[in-house]
Amino acid sequence: MRILVTGGAGFIGSAVCRHLVGEGRAVLNFDKLTYAANPKSLADIEASPLYRFVQGDVADAAALGAAFADFKPEALIHLAAETHVDRSIDSARPFIDTNILGVFTLLETLRAYLGGLPADQAAAFRLLHVSTDEVFGALGDEGRFDEASPYRPSSPYSASKAAGDHLVRAWTVTHGVPAIVVNCSNNYGPRQFPEKLIPLMILNGLEGLPLPVYGRGRNVRDWLFVEDHARALALILARGEVGETYLVGGGAERTNLELVETLCDLLDEAAPRPGAPPRRDLIAFVEDRPGHDLRYAVDSGKLRRTLGWAPEVALDEGLRRTVRWYLDHADWWRPLRERYAGQRLGRARAGG
Repeated sequence: MRILVTGGAGFIGSAVCRHLVGEGRAVLNFDKLTYAANPKSLADIEASPLYRFVQGDVADAAALGAAFADFKPEALIHLAAETHVDRSIDSARPFIDTNILGVFTLLETLRAYLGGLPADQAAAFRLLHVSTDEVFGALGDEGRFDEASPYRPSSPYSASKAAGDHLVRAWTVTHGVPAIVVNCSNNYGPRQFPEKLIPLMILNGLEGLPLPVYGRGRNVRDWLFVEDHARALALILARGEVGETYLVGGGAERTNLELVETLCDLLDEAAPRPGAPPRRDLIAFVEDRPGHDLRYAVDSGKLRRTLGWAPEVALDEGLRRTVRWYLDHADWWRPLRERYAGQRLGRARAGG
């Protein structure tokens, strides 16, 4: 099967590309190479005859159409997105351009492509649109999101992703685009850009810098190891039903403070600093993010029951692997730290 992956040089996208090539799939990675993308994340497969790369923007219909015409994909996994909530607070326009207009352009390009295929090939095609649990807004102390949860996005990021989800479903109903929507919980693991919580804490901790925790660290997230997510997406692409939605979560809830404390302990164990205080002493509570949802948790029961997926990497083991990977791969992250040293984002307020 020939699979076009948008955003395949990003964190989740590169894991998906590596997984698919490992399964023997032919992959075309179509990626704009924004600040968060890193071609080094694809070093393991870049020499494979099954892997190709094209630099392009999903909002560029001509570039996208050319990629379809040349590669002739049999499936599409759409991962290209602006994803960092804090950046969406400071400047929402890139999120509108990529997460809404980019999805519209992708759907129209795909619709034209499908119209030129023989009927049986068009019917067999699948679009997997990958989204986030943040579209559902905040949970209270109890319950979990499922496929019937109403949309209540709180941030410009989550609102832009919600809009993309709605476009995909509308094009499926109105135009017959053979799409499946996937909403996932917070991903973590190796090769994640250091603006995100886990790599930021690891790298700041290595350098003895403050570990900024928003508010009092009480926000709860459900953590999913990125390779478990890649397995789930490959399975849904192969066996999921058109028009359906699947939620993918790790079933591993932690408060942000608990997570950071665990990372501190793992760093103290793996990279001790003789004579220095424990890294928990570096934790610094800072002003909370505007509109910060208190809790997310995902019910993956539908995916487990219908397709037999389950996460394989427990959170404590995944965090240990992740810390070890960053310790062993400074060549991957050090150039990124030179461009983004962990400065605070997402402090915009009404009136500027």
